[in-house]
Amino acid sequence: MTAYDSAFSATAASPVFFDDEHQMLRDQVRRFVETEVKPHALQWEDDGMVPRATLRKMGELGFFGIRYPEEYGGSDLDHRATVVWAEELGRSTFSGVAITALVHTDMASIHIWNAGTEEQRKKWIPSCISGESISAVAVSEPGAGSDVKGITTKARREGDEWVLNGSKLYITNGVHADLYCVAAKTDPDARPSQSVSMFVVEKDTPGFSVGRQLDKHGWRSSDTAELNFDEARVPAANMLGAQGRGFYEIMKNFQNERLVIGAMAMGEAQAALELTLDWAKGRNAFGAKLWDKQAIRQRMAMLASRVEACRQMIYATARRAALGEDVVREVSMIKALAGELVNEVMYDCVQFHGGMGFMRESTIERMSRDARVQSIGGGATEVMLEEVAKRM
Repeated sequence: MTAYDSAFSATAASPVFFDDEHQMLRDQVRRFVETEVKPHALQWEDDGMVPRATLRKMGELGFFGIRYPEEYGGSDLDHRATVVWAEELGRSTFSGVAITALVHTDMASIHIWNAGTEEQRKKWIPSCISGESISAVAVSEPGAGSDVKGITTKARREGDEWVLNGSKLYITNGVHADLYCVAAKTDPDARPSQSVSMFVVEKDTPGFSVGRQLDKHGWRSSDTAELNFDEARVPAANMLGAQGRGFYEIMKNFQNERLVIGAMAMGEAQAALELTLDWAKGRNAFGAKLWDKQAIRQRMAMLASRVEACRQMIYATARRAALGEDVVREVSMIKALAGELVNEVMYDCVQFHGGMGFMRESTIERMSRDARVQSIGGGATEVMLEEVAKRM
């Protein structure tokens, strides 16, 4: 049992954050990672995608239905279960695999659930839960990322259809998804916050195409794409929620997304510390183990302390969110803190691995590349700090 496992056992014993159901979920995800992900994911890094068979297996095991009601095939759990799911995927050391699954469960299909009609939910949610359909969310564009109001993709109404024109960029699951939750401006003359609507665009929609698969610095086992909409015709019945409410739906789910990314980042950080601890205790330098060097021990101890503090904030915030509290301030703090902290951890862990930390054959090298985007995607650190500042 690692120090992390011991620490978690103490936390899990308290009913404040988790119960037995959450611990069972953690154990199940961890077993899946060990048996179904780690033995194969280096090949997926080369392939640029997670195989559909693996994603369907995740669906079969119930991982894609954690937050959905039992009548749809889900487990009807809350934010705490989502945090467990994200943290354990982060600990896998393959963050491209993690983000493929997490975008589907907590950043894309969730829009169908939150804003969709009962008919839309029945049409798409069961296949999302089973893994037969994989989803993506398409908001970012060449000229608009965190600034959702700045998107330029447009949709005009023609009879029983909406016609979309524009492009999206940096879309995770963008190459191989079946369903895309797309933000477009339906009323350019309205106030910016009331000009955006959301649509479900299916893979075979006429006028919709994957422009290109993007070649990334990290997250290489996830497929990321540029999407094009050239007179793409979407049934009017595919609009999610009311016209002009897309911005609010996107903002609403950002809180869940950022909590998830924070949990994933702390899973990555913990795994990196464990790897580096093993390395430092086995590596000889100047006649002694690296772990015998006080500077290295103390730096790792401080990083471990900060990771634990951030993790506990994530757990507490997930609990509060599950109780229905407003946690925008705390989630913004988590996204900024976790995104920066995971990169500090990776920097030092690469440093303590020495030359091996710079080699592509080492796990820590891959993890350091994967972590870099955590302070960018889902709300850049600077944007998150402004959100915190507004509430100070």
